[in-house]
Amino acid sequence: MKLIVFVAFALVAAAAAQQYTTKYDNIDVDEILKSDRLFNNYYKCLLDQGRCTPDGNELKRILPDALQTDCAKCSEKQRNGAIKVINYLIQNRASQWEVLQKKYDPNNQYVEKYRDQAQKEGIKLD
Repeated sequence: MKLIVFVAFALVAAAAAQQYTTKYDNIDVDEILKSDRLFNNYYKCLLDQGRCTPDGNELKRILPDALQTDCAKCSEKQRNGAIKVINYLIQNRASQWEVLQKKYDPNNQYVEKYRDQAQKEGIKLD
């Protein structure tokens, strides 16, 4: 009986490990995008040019994996937030988008990989 409980616990833990934490899912992305101060804090965090909040550190930690895996471990809210942020950056902060892209996608592999998907989401990469 103890073995069954252990195996069940291990399966639940493994399933949970396959998803990013939802601990920060209630952060108001719109508020961050509307505030130059908040936006720039996250921007500098991602570029290792400023201090990071706990959620900023988490974003910086998972971003490379999310890019590699098509956000496979993202919750629906995280995926929708990412689409919103990318679209906002491209439309409203093109120079900052370029800097982030150079850091996290220097060879344009992810831009090319996700071009069709981005177009379906209404994101214009070029």
